[in-house]
Amino acid sequence: MIDHVLGRPSVQFRKIQVFAVVSFWSLYLFRGNKHGPPGLNKLSNALTSRLTAWQQLVVTLLWLYVARNFGKLVGLECPEPLANLYSRSYFRATWVTTALDAGFWSAMRIRRKWIRDIASMVFSVYYLIAAEQADDKVRKVRSTLSVEHLRVSWNKGTTPYLDAFTKLRRPRFTRYPPRAIRIARPPESSYQEPVTGWLYFDGPLSALQKHTNVMLDIPGGGFVAMSPRTNDDKLLAWAGKTGLPVLSLDYRKAPEYPYPYALNECYDVYHTLVASRGRCIGLSGETDPKIVITGDSAGGNLAAAVVLMILQSGGTDSRKWQGEETLPPPEGLVLVYPALDMNIGNWMTDEQMSLIKDKRMRKTNKAILRRKSEDYSKLTPGTPHHSEDEDDVVSPPNQNQNGTVTGEPVSSSPLSSEPVPSATHVNSAHVASQTANVANSKPKVLKTRLAMSSMISYFNDRILTPEMMRAMIILYVGPHHRPDFSTDFLLCPLLAPESLLANFPKTYFLTGERDPLVDDTVIFAGRIRQAKYARWIEQKELGVLAGREKRSFEERDHVEVSLIPGISHGFLSFASVFPDAWRYIFRCARWAEEIFARADARALDPDAHNRPLTPGSGAHARHHRRLRTESSGEEDNPLEMSIGSSSSPSGKIASSPGRRAVSDKAAAGGGAGTKAPRRGPMVRMDSDQRGWEAGKRNMSSVSLASEEDLVGRRMRGFTGGLMGMTGEEGGVEGGG
Repeated sequence: MIDHVLGRPSVQFRKIQVFAVVSFWSLYLFRGNKHGPPGLNKLSNALTSRLTAWQQLVVTLLWLYVARNFGKLVGLECPEPLANLYSRSYFRATWVTTALDAGFWSAMRIRRKWIRDIASMVFSVYYLIAAEQADDKVRKVRSTLSVEHLRVSWNKGTTPYLDAFTKLRRPRFTRYPPRAIRIARPPESSYQEPVTGWLYFDGPLSALQKHTNVMLDIPGGGFVAMSPRTNDDKLLAWAGKTGLPVLSLDYRKAPEYPYPYALNECYDVYHTLVASRGRCIGLSGETDPKIVITGDSAGGNLAAAVVLMILQSGGTDSRKWQGEETLPPPEGLVLVYPALDMNIGNWMTDEQMSLIKDKRMRKTNKAILRRKSEDYSKLTPGTPHHSEDEDDVVSPPNQNQNGTVTGEPVSSSPLSSEPVPSATHVNSAHVASQTANVANSKPKVLKTRLAMSSMISYFNDRILTPEMMRAMIILYVGPHHRPDFSTDFLLCPLLAPESLLANFPKTYFLTGERDPLVDDTVIFAGRIRQAKYARWIEQKELGVLAGREKRSFEERDHVEVSLIPGISHGFLSFASVFPDAWRYIFRCARWAEEIFARADARALDPDAHNRPLTPGSGAHARHHRRLRTESSGEEDNPLEMSIGSSSSPSGKIASSPGRRAVSDKAAAGGGAGTKAPRRGPMVRMDSDQRGWEAGKRNMSSVSLASEEDLVGRRMRGFTGGLMGMTGEEGGVEGGG
């Protein structure tokens, strides 16, 4: 309390306060009267004669417990905000993970590893019992997160005792353990160092010669933590259930390797798989491998961005004219609670809400719509509200006397049935009439146009909080990049143009309804569906469709969304304490099998389109598309991006009109194994892509190397705190 009175809460001061209290009462017990102060002597003597020492101890502890929980006994306790948020099984799982986080964070400063591992488990057991103290501990740590806290929390599954516990709880899916593997970069890459990964396959390496299907998994971990070995439950189950090789990438993590290093690693691995026909992982190489890409959380972001890179690199005539063959997209995607948008906003836009309210997806998104309605109704319980099943009225297009659609909807007023005149004909009489109608009308049903984003609706989530999202985004982007979150669709795949989404492969989504990232899933799925439908309408009008495709648009051929009620984020990562996760792990395996079965059926269909690339068809075939992070300022110039940070080794900015020269090595965090970046082929975007919100972009800004660059200092301050640096250290770029 004293530190609060002084107005400066301090952990150090509380430590001194505890030592002072313990020292004072220890000294009094040793030197003072054994029956207490003079006024309490008689009471002490009476209790000693009637109660034993054990009874006195129990009575004292009992009354201390009652005093501590007095508010609960008399009904003054605050309501539990998460009481009805999760299912019972998921809440129990989050109780365990919260206790583990609190225990491991409490022991993270212990230097000796074997002592730290034991202390982590001891503290975790304590926090399992003291659940409220665990919640308080986790809340305080998350408000002052650093990259070490994130890594300790998410990598705890690889510690010896938790790893042994997980193995005991996991069914045996394979006879063979995972194998470490290194994938060489393609010759066109700007990097030389191979990409590491783990191959999960239930069989000897010689048996890989018989396989032509591969699952390429990109694990999550907020871009800063979690190797494939933290996802052994999921990956071993997939390998055992499908019998297919599962390659999971151990890509380099931020902040040492900021954006876009990890994305380029994933793209390079896919390129090598296709170009080598799978020989890089032990396949025979006789046929083109079929690949399904999977990703969860941050890995879902990278998986979607890799597909967008593939589609963008193969969608321009200029590359074909230059002799560059297109890289084929994967057969399908399985995205599990993906993080597809770096904008942590409060409110949903009308366009986003229209995608969620689409009648074709009303049944799937019903729970999400109800939750967004409850965000308002809980604030005003005494106000009448519209029904959850009530649809927003969309006025049909206006028609003139000839029946021609004018494109202007008929306006209507919620307060009067009279048509609203145009602004040029508004007069005082009409205003007075409308005012009278408002005054005389009965109370209307209140409908709010504000819809809160899931990130804010579930800001109390026990797994993923806005503070953690903020930390992950800052660490992933790095202190030297200033991407445009409103246009960079490789960083925010949710913003991808329809011209690319129309060519997206079949995509499955699996997300919890109470996930802070659930909006990313339903909006991105809606945009894919919208782009596919627009392409279907265009092809139908041109008469290029036949058979079943001509009769109706089948949404399930393009995208499927599975929203799980009562659960939030990360459930595939702790199947040992959340048994229901096995059901969803097996569901993802079935989805992958369905994708491969559909691909095999297309291969047998003589009318199926041939793939545009024959991997390994020659040494001169080029498919590599190098991602760059800055873009030109002139709208008439083709969009061109380059890897790296905004500073050269000398600390100065190298710039040219409409283009910034940046260091590839700096973007990789100064890691070894990189060579000087070479200028790759120019990526030209078609008219649809080039017109993608062109009026909103401002590409000509150049970062300042001056100390007066306030935004730069602010970013360095953020990253300095997250990376455990203070003062001038906050501006030092991450090393390799």
